[in-house]
Amino acid sequence: MRIRSLAVLGWTLLAGCSAATVPDFTYYRLPRPQPLEVLAAPEFHDPFVVDVFAADGLYADQALIYAVDPGAQQLRQYHYQLWTDPPTRILQRRLIAQLRDAAVASQVTDELPASQPAIRVSGVIIRFDRVPSAGGGFTAAVALKLRANALDGSPMIDDYYHVEVPATGTDVKSTVDAYGAALDTIYAQFFADLRKHGALARAR
Repeated sequence: MRIRSLAVLGWTLLAGCSAATVPDFTYYRLPRPQPLEVLAAPEFHDPFVVDVFAADGLYADQALIYAVDPGAQQLRQYHYQLWTDPPTRILQRRLIAQLRDAAVASQVTDELPASQPAIRVSGVIIRFDRVPSAGGGFTAAVALKLRANALDGSPMIDDYYHVEVPATGTDVKSTVDAYGAALDTIYAQFFADLRKHGALARAR
């Protein structure tokens, strides 16, 4: 009887010393984009090539980034909250899909032979943060540098775009949805800038 009690005590101690349960990884996709205005005819007859976005430091990784203060001066990475792909790829593919669906050019792709003339679009991720609000809740802060080069390499557009969208809830998914809304706004602004340049080029 005493031996059985010692055995039960031993198993209890071992169970108490076992490692804590590791949380499951959660992977996030952006929501479907809001479509841009579909043009009756392409604004540009030359093809568009959208390169993989560039990013430095934290933004080059797959983990979601969050700020610990409303001023976003201190940033951290979530350990178990990840994007399905690095944001440099996610944002590139989203822009390709939206420009292609809007028929902005005769062709919109991620790659063409170097010998084929094309308008080159590139982007740099400046901010992609989940920021706590002073009054509670969270905001998705997105800042991008977007550039479109003409066939001769000269810049048609070279500008910064910054949008912040409050999340509708405090869970991470609500912030991911806000990221999507922020990107929709930025890409719509970039699309409008492209159309202005196309109209100016035709007027010359």
